[in-house]
Amino acid sequence: MSTEPATTGTDEPGGRGDTPPSDTPDDAAAGGAPEGSAGAADSDPEAGDGQAGDGTGEGGSADADHADDAGGAGAGAGAGAAASEVSEAQAELTAQRLERERIERRKAEKKAPITSGAKLSGTAADLLAAVRAVEGGRKPTATAFDEPDPTPRRPAREPVRRAQPMAPPAGAAAPSGETVEAVRAVLAEGGAPEALVPQVAEALGAGAGARLREDPWQLLRVPGVRPEQADGFARALLGAECGPDDERRGRAITVWLLEQAAVAGHTALEAPALVTALGLRSVPDPDEAVQSTVAEGEALVFQDALDDAPSAPRSASAAAPAASDAGSDADGEGEGDEAEEERPVRVLIGLERYALAEESLADGLARVMNSLPKEDPTDWASAAASAPRSAGELIRAVAGHGLVLHTGGEAARAEPAALVTAARQLGLRAYAATHSADGRRHFASRLASAGGRDTAEGDDTAVTTLAGLLSGAEGPGRDVDGALDLDLLVVLDAPQLDVETAALLAESLPDGARLVLSGDPGVLWSAGPGRVFADLLAARACPQVASRTPDPGPIGELVSGIGIGELNQVEAPGKEVVIVPVRDAGEAVHRTAQLVVDSVPRAFGIPAEQVQVITPGHGGAAGTRALNAALKERLNPGPGRSGGFDPGDRVAHSPAPGRTTPGRVVKADAEGLHLECAGVAVVVPKERVEQTVRHGWALTAHQAVGHRWPAAVVVLPGDAAQALTRPWVYTAFGRAERHLSVVHGVDQALPRAVAEIPPKPRTTRLPALLKAQVPSAD
Repeated sequence: MSTEPATTGTDEPGGRGDTPPSDTPDDAAAGGAPEGSAGAADSDPEAGDGQAGDGTGEGGSADADHADDAGGAGAGAGAGAAASEVSEAQAELTAQRLERERIERRKAEKKAPITSGAKLSGTAADLLAAVRAVEGGRKPTATAFDEPDPTPRRPAREPVRRAQPMAPPAGAAAPSGETVEAVRAVLAEGGAPEALVPQVAEALGAGAGARLREDPWQLLRVPGVRPEQADGFARALLGAECGPDDERRGRAITVWLLEQAAVAGHTALEAPALVTALGLRSVPDPDEAVQSTVAEGEALVFQDALDDAPSAPRSASAAAPAASDAGSDADGEGEGDEAEEERPVRVLIGLERYALAEESLADGLARVMNSLPKEDPTDWASAAASAPRSAGELIRAVAGHGLVLHTGGEAARAEPAALVTAARQLGLRAYAATHSADGRRHFASRLASAGGRDTAEGDDTAVTTLAGLLSGAEGPGRDVDGALDLDLLVVLDAPQLDVETAALLAESLPDGARLVLSGDPGVLWSAGPGRVFADLLAARACPQVASRTPDPGPIGELVSGIGIGELNQVEAPGKEVVIVPVRDAGEAVHRTAQLVVDSVPRAFGIPAEQVQVITPGHGGAAGTRALNAALKERLNPGPGRSGGFDPGDRVAHSPAPGRTTPGRVVKADAEGLHLECAGVAVVVPKERVEQTVRHGWALTAHQAVGHRWPAAVVVLPGDAAQALTRPWVYTAFGRAERHLSVVHGVDQALPRAVAEIPPKPRTTRLPALLKAQVPSAD
């Protein structure tokens, strides 16, 4: 690797503004408010910009330190006494729904709520007995949601983004004036800021005021509200009746912790981790809190067989909750069968939303794998024979299977491009979907290079974004049954699939369609909960084609080494890779601005607008705020009259969690802020600007996933050392096409991260669900 190209410039660091730091959740990883992605804080969507939270800069959630790591993958559904054609997980969900209905009827009859989980019976009691039974099993690790301690923050000029909910879906009814006024009155009585009124009304819906007065801890359902804030509100509202042992508080904090786990990427938590987290949140009886939450139907319990543990004799007291209390042993069979072997299990607690998504995804993928027609007239053999060798293997795999996984780096995208081209030439309706508009543009170019003919038919093109495909705004549209009107779909950037998006995708495929998930397994995982691509690779339930096409040049060599845990010094005769050592964050900001404005454009002929800065977090002395302030001052100074923005500013627009599109400000008027993003005109209403638009000269690595630029400047300030993981470094360095500069201030933390710090684990149920649905391809 080379040293920095010749540079000149002043010593003014720039960008060290005076805006005070904020503790709002877009700056705190577990706060729950996305900054261009699902619940990510200063270090972005995965609550730290490195799998489930690398937490750097000003973020670093204190909450993350209050629970144990749920880690690991997989969790099976409970063993249900269902019919043989119904999966165990489906039976478990059905049993739990029936139990909740029974509980509701019993509560209505007695006209009194269940207190502290008392008087539970049947499946709910059995399930919670299982929770306690495994308490003495596997020990939780130090933290629940994989967040490091928060790093010190320093001020920056870019306005701090406050936590605000995403806009309601189109067609959603706005809260009535009566509801809003009732909420305003209750919030005022409890001393909560009036700014929360619309958020509370939207989160709690009709009757929000009465619900909040009856249960003040419902305030935790508003994104960004923390337990200590809800406790203060409850004390003001309830007075002496408020206490840490209040059952309502235990339930609310249980649900809140599960939501924070989802922000960090988990779809469920192991019971010991959740119980520990509740204890650290001053819940006196965590078991009862979990019990009450399950009884109220606000969380579900699942069991997952531990494949790597030896079987143990089954005992009646530790039996899995496999049936309702209505006559599970009515015929006397199985009673006292102490000698029966039982496989050890772990107990998982999760929110219904993600449980149903994983169920639906497993079912949908099983359908895709099993619905290919027995006789296929398509001449796949000739297509494979005429394709390049690397692409031929992929075509042959697709010929015989409904679901295929394809792995490889940027250069390996030529193989799915050859597949789509060949399929279209065979007369199939073949499409590709990418994570970003920039990825769409790059893949369309590859498709043209692969010999693809013009596929335009009106607005119908062979390459779409995944969001555009699912919404119907791009691609083939849907048939009369509501399924996507296609025969083959290749999804690029597959590691960015969260469990809910993947479930919607699987549900949208017609019977007989083929699905190829293609991506680089070394990059950061999805912003939303789940690790779909990694889980599928681990499950080995379908063919996997690993590309042998390496990324070219010194940057490709460097990134390939990082992928296997080696930070190699590569030969870069054309200064394709440059290391710029710095002593502190102030120097890092100064040298970064110098590289973007002067050195890279002069040495490599790459304009400043094609140079992207990537840093671990939004906060901190060299986070995106400080860097964007410095770069705006050098490249587009202005007063920022339009919500902090001026025409010509580079921005990052995040219309939905996990999706960030780089763009540029065109103008601002009464309609809102006018942007140009990936060649498309976008108008962001004034009330949405603060939530969805940031300056974009500097991004986090997770915001940059799915995009590439001619040059990238990766900034590693000293306070970012704890945020670094191998996937973060791999992702950030891989965003550069022609030139990579590394502003290096973390000493040995960089090689240590590459060699020793793998992706942070996420707890998911998908592997176990797939195992129950589909036999291993091995």
